[in-house]
Amino acid sequence: MSFIALSLALIFVLIPLVLSKTLKLDLEKDTTIATVRSIIQLFIVGYILKFVFSTESYLYITLMILLMIGAAVQNARKKGAAIQGITWKLIATFIFVELLTQSILLGFGITPRTAQYIIPISGMVIGNSMVLSILFLNRFTAEVEARREETELILSLGGTPRQAIHSSLINAIKASTIPTIESQKTIGLVQLPGMMSGQIIAGADPVQAVQFQLLILFLLLTTATITSTMLGFLSYPALFNKRMQMIRYPHNES
Repeated sequence: MSFIALSLALIFVLIPLVLSKTLKLDLEKDTTIATVRSIIQLFIVGYILKFVFSTESYLYITLMILLMIGAAVQNARKKGAAIQGITWKLIATFIFVELLTQSILLGFGITPRTAQYIIPISGMVIGNSMVLSILFLNRFTAEVEARREETELILSLGGTPRQAIHSSLINAIKASTIPTIESQKTIGLVQLPGMMSGQIIAGADPVQAVQFQLLILFLLLTTATITSTMLGFLSYPALFNKRMQMIRYPHNES
């Protein structure tokens, strides 16, 4: 795609801007900021990746992955600010998911050990893990607040924190993983995935594109389940004190 063609594609940005102005939605500022940031960020990343791909240095690959994890943590921690130590819980979850998935991919030789494969797949894994953690934390905090009286009743009857929070935890895990599972049920029928479409546009064999897309789908399914489960079991103990009492007003992280 040429820069001229890309410039013409800005028509797709002008349409929502005009609609927002006409209907007084007051979305012009956010839309403009999002567009400018996406252009700058993607071009910067593009040139950085071009350099990393040319060097094939594992040091640069690791730094890129750590940068992705840092950005994901910074974005996701806002939803779990009421949970003490949420930053480190997110870091541990993202690192574990990344190490597990890459160990399987590289250990079994499913994908080559090159930056061209490691970095894009890591980006999809970490990005999906970030979205799932936000969905989980949003639902978990809502469940905890809605079931506070029920939780405290179970504790007063001699139940453990894990028994008291079980329903809220399981509901939050299920709710956060449902979008991933449901989207896979209609894949190929309702939509063609972005990676598969990109490969086909780039001239790849559609069957090979499908095979690679299936790998990513299976990978993201594991990512979704592990992220919600691990983050859930790391997070719930912070809602209780040493006397197994529920903390009514957890301290936010500084």
